[in-house]
Amino acid sequence: MEQRAIESANYLVKNNATIRETAKHMGVSKSTVHKDLIIRLKYINHSLYEKVREVLDANWEERYIRGGLATKERYESLKE
Repeated sequence: MEQRAIESANYLVKNNATIRETAKHMGVSKSTVHKDLIIRLKYINHSLYEKVREVLDANWEERYIRGGLATKERYESLKE
């Protein structure tokens, strides 16, 4: 579990990925990745945890923009 948490964290930070993208890459569920990165990593490698937190906080702030763009694209495709 510790190794998976570190690998997930490194992938997320390196690729500026979301939890969903990280889960798909690692072949595990979003819940597993979330638990690895938010709960376990804090005790395994605190400095890596802080980097992960920065990426996740940025993703949290940008999510409404991504959702708005997806909605816009969907309605534009329906017009055509």
